Amino acid sequence: MFRDIREELLDVFSPLVVAIEHIGSTSVPGLAAKPVIDVLLGAQSLTYIESRIGPLGERGYAYVSKYEREIPMRRYFVKPPGASLRVHLHGVEIGSPIWREHLVFRDALRGDPDLRLQYQTLKLRLAEEFADDKSAYTDAKGPFIRAALAAVDESCRT
Repeated sequence: MFRDIREELLDVFSPLVVAIEHIGSTSVPGLAAKPVIDVLLGAQSLTYIESRIGPLGERGYAYVSKYEREIPMRRYFVKPPGASLRVHLHGVEIGSPIWREHLVFRDALRGDPDLRLQYQTLKLRLAEEFADDKSAYTDAKGPFIRAALAAVDESCRT
């Protein structure tokens, strides 16, 4: 499914050069996940992404600006489930901290079975605890994610 989404996005952004990465829990084999495909779209600037709001809308991606106050360096789109899973599209600048952190965390989970199991255990507990509050669920995962990123950063320095 990600490959199909990637091709669709490349078509929308052509001839602009963008990078498209599968992130989130569905990108990590063996990790429990909600039926959502998270996609990280990297472009030279947020203006590039904004220039395609209309064409993305034509493909079913709804632009959700309300989170920009919290995360001003991201443009967020949601494609509701049709014949496939729901898609969350996170548009950011390539090389930005949010770009790097998403990829580093994904790769850490893919490469470390113990970290993956710890994260899954946390996610399942938090999903139960915050079943009716998606924002609180996301916020509660933050300390774990920051600690994992710090551990990767520390191991790169040694």
